[in-house]
Amino acid sequence: MFSKKPHRVWTAGVVTLFPRSFPGALGMSICGRALDRGMWALKTLDIRDFAVDRHKTVDSSPYGGGPGMVLRPDVLDRALEAVSDVPGRRICLSPRGRRFDQAFAKELAHEPGVVLVCGRYEGIDQRVIEAREMEEVSLGDFVLTGGEIAAQALLDATVRLLPGAIGSEQGLNEESFEDGLLEYPQYTHPKIWEGRSVPEVLLSGNHKKIAEWKKQQSELATRNFRPDLWEAYEGVKVQT
Repeated sequence: MFSKKPHRVWTAGVVTLFPRSFPGALGMSICGRALDRGMWALKTLDIRDFAVDRHKTVDSSPYGGGPGMVLRPDVLDRALEAVSDVPGRRICLSPRGRRFDQAFAKELAHEPGVVLVCGRYEGIDQRVIEAREMEEVSLGDFVLTGGEIAAQALLDATVRLLPGAIGSEQGLNEESFEDGLLEYPQYTHPKIWEGRSVPEVLLSGNHKKIAEWKKQQSELATRNFRPDLWEAYEGVKVQT
């Protein structure tokens, strides 16, 4: 008789100087309900717990000079060793990293978990990034004071894609970026508000025309707001 392989819960390990930042917004709404239902697990570690001196020193000035402080590789390495039981990639949140997007979120949702390192100060010693084979990932072309908010955004985008986290799979399929386009505008009650009406086609009950309207509006929004996405979308259409 064969025994079933035990189900492993998707797990996020977060290494941070501010563990009280978590779960934060991740403990609410869709992600919070999924956490309560055991659909994913969160393990948070305080980097200072792995400092060995009485002052709990985790950073030092950069070699070669420059402003600010850099997180020490020895302290951070001990923290990462403590989350060695968490499966998946090791990601360092950094403004110089690969840009996070919906495709990346899908990749992570199909993996068993992830470990996120929240940078602070001027960054992390390059040696521990290389030794632990960490991927550097960025939310975009801007700088935050630390990686905690970026980590929460990355986890929110990923957790909501886990099977069962969102009730309607159709909703996921019609979101922005799913087919290379931004999502179409949404309308709800009342039908007329401040003299502004819901587009007639959405009230028609004609599903074919509604689908055509949604596609047209998605294309229009993408062309106007994200010309980079529109160019890529047009390129795919030409190839097919």
